[in-house]
Amino acid sequence: MTTTMTRNKISLACRISVIILLGLDAATMMFRPKVLAQEFAATGFALTQAPALAVIIAIAILLYTPPRTRLIGAILVTGFLGGAICAHFRLGEIGSPPQLICLLLGALAWGGVPSLQGLHRIGVGPAVITP
Repeated sequence: MTTTMTRNKISLACRISVIILLGLDAATMMFRPKVLAQEFAATGFALTQAPALAVIIAIAILLYTPPRTRLIGAILVTGFLGGAICAHFRLGEIGSPPQLICLLLGALAWGGVPSLQGLHRIGVGPAVITP
């Protein structure tokens, strides 16, 4: 049985991992896109699109970091990673390391959302009607 403290530590470790790894990816795309030229060419993306992708990742990370917007950030991170999985799937790379890394990062992103029980407070989930 896990305690709340253990769950919070696991959630924090997942969150930090996602923020660091996606932050490094965004920084590489923004400041050193030529390093990724071969990967971009293989997936059919123009290297000139790297800064735009970096901004999308950065926005998702910025929304994922604070607790108040973590849910929307997790949704954006999941959407971005799903797009990356789809791009590799289109190339016939089923079960390739990039796809598995995206899948792992997506799972870690949702592992970093510690509790979905309080969603009714922000208008998500079933409404509670008291007599």
